[in-house]
Amino acid sequence: MALRLPANLHTYASLPCKKSGASSCSSSGGGGGGGSSRRRFSGINLIVCSSSLDKQRRRVGGAPTVASPLQVAEELAARFGHEMAVADLERLYREYDRGDGPPAFSDPGSPGRPLRVVYQGVRGSYCQEAAAAAFNSSTAAEDSGRFSFLPCSNMEDAFAALEDGSADRAVAPMENSIDGPIHRNLDLLIRHPGVRIVGELILPVDHCLLTVPGARRSALRSVVSHPQALAHCRERLGSLGLEIEEAPNAASAAEWVAENGIRDTAVIGSEMAAREFGLQVLERNFQDQPPGANVNRYLQLALGSGKENGKKTTVAFSLERGPSDLFRALWTFESRGVRVSRVDHRPNRANPIRVVEKATNMDYVYFLDLEGPESDPRVKSGIRLLHEFAGFVRVLGSYDCTCRTRLQEDS
Repeated sequence: MALRLPANLHTYASLPCKKSGASSCSSSGGGGGGGSSRRRFSGINLIVCSSSLDKQRRRVGGAPTVASPLQVAEELAARFGHEMAVADLERLYREYDRGDGPPAFSDPGSPGRPLRVVYQGVRGSYCQEAAAAAFNSSTAAEDSGRFSFLPCSNMEDAFAALEDGSADRAVAPMENSIDGPIHRNLDLLIRHPGVRIVGELILPVDHCLLTVPGARRSALRSVVSHPQALAHCRERLGSLGLEIEEAPNAASAAEWVAENGIRDTAVIGSEMAAREFGLQVLERNFQDQPPGANVNRYLQLALGSGKENGKKTTVAFSLERGPSDLFRALWTFESRGVRVSRVDHRPNRANPIRVVEKATNMDYVYFLDLEGPESDPRVKSGIRLLHEFAGFVRVLGSYDCTCRTRLQEDS
């Protein structure tokens, strides 16, 4: 039986192995042709991703539609000195009217409502799994009491949600140990100077082979997932001899297979996708890489100045003399006993070409991860010296890192 997915799926005689530049939780699809069915599936993805975030934005920015209770609730909110979302005003009014007093606060900066966490993707995605792990939540459903998890279609929307006040935190995929950094998210950190890094999370990638309950491996004809997940499982899939189908999002493919009861098609996705859509896990750790070799790195982002006492600090800068001064920048910190744990660079969009000593070169923005808090005198001294020969310098955040060897425990 042929796969009946009205998605932007592409069938290949053999599995393509291409570098995607997106993490395993990416919602972005591959290129290629497509007719009306493809556009219809993509539209469903976008609606699912954007509905929760749009709903939250309407709560923050829209006018109340119910007069009397909200008027009272707004008076209470004014008394507490906080701007609150419509739904939270309603809850505050009900609890105050019962004599319970104000509700318990989960975030010191946002009394009266759960912490709103936005992530890229849809229910069951790897980013949803990371969002739940980042806040020690067993589920990332839209409401879990202390936290409200909001899916969005891309990280541009997540940054916008932080800036317009419809989200308090964002969880951004930044790097995969197999495919490398996600450059567009590095660019977003530069383009949105008000957004700071407030945490880092490293999680293993556990690709699972998922099917509808009761399906047998011998009856499988095809497998579907995001191109990156398929590439991570290239050898295993080759041994099964299944027809390969690409989807823009592994979790959306899992949802479609589950809803339509397609028994001859497997999905490569997360264990959370299996729980979300009622699929059975036919095999865990289905990827070609040994356990622990495939990991994703995520950053937790927030609007504002952030703290200065994290164990790690990220700084971005450009160099007046170009890459030849990179050693000088590194030595600025190493000579002060500050370990540089990561170096990356991106083209400088604001000034892509630089003329140095009559030569024309590409100009870059460099990113350094420093082992130490921003408040450390050695880090402060290094940053001050960096200003003397850098075109610009920006501290992107000081934060702690959580590294998990399994999704259930901290290392």
